[in-house]
Amino acid sequence: MESAFAAEFRAQAVFRMEESTRMCRRALEELPEEALWQRPNEVSNSVGNLLLHLRGNIRQYIHSGLGGQPDVRERDAEFAAHSGYTKAQVWVMLEQTVREACNIIQQADDDNLLRVRRVQGFQLSGIGIVLHVVEHYSYHTGQIAFWVKCLRNTDLGFYAGFDLNAK
Repeated sequence: MESAFAAEFRAQAVFRMEESTRMCRRALEELPEEALWQRPNEVSNSVGNLLLHLRGNIRQYIHSGLGGQPDVRERDAEFAAHSGYTKAQVWVMLEQTVREACNIIQQADDDNLLRVRRVQGFQLSGIGIVLHVVEHYSYHTGQIAFWVKCLRNTDLGFYAGFDLNAK
């Protein structure tokens, strides 16, 4: 029997994954193609690098760690890239990865959420894996938004139409 806690946890995790996806898509819409691989400096990453990195991280943690698929991640390549993909290509890869990850999360039962396994050298339960991915995706979404705002001097309107002062 599935617990109400697990069902709510999965629903909230998927909601936050979809929220970060919406925000990344909006930021990418404002980013000129030629700025995809632009880095603020040599110790920072481009939007392209961050999107590749998010895809790799989500695949490693959710697809492999939670879903049992082979771990084929090449983490260093995510940061080494300086070109090779267009905005559309990177977006399709990330969006497909997130969609598959959300399906894996939605199908995770109580046992899978509680089972501990090793991912990227860490011992994590399924809950720990999902929490990591949600917060990691959100963290880098903020970096992407900040860099696009700096480049474009524009409000991305993530919450346009929402009354964020409502109580």
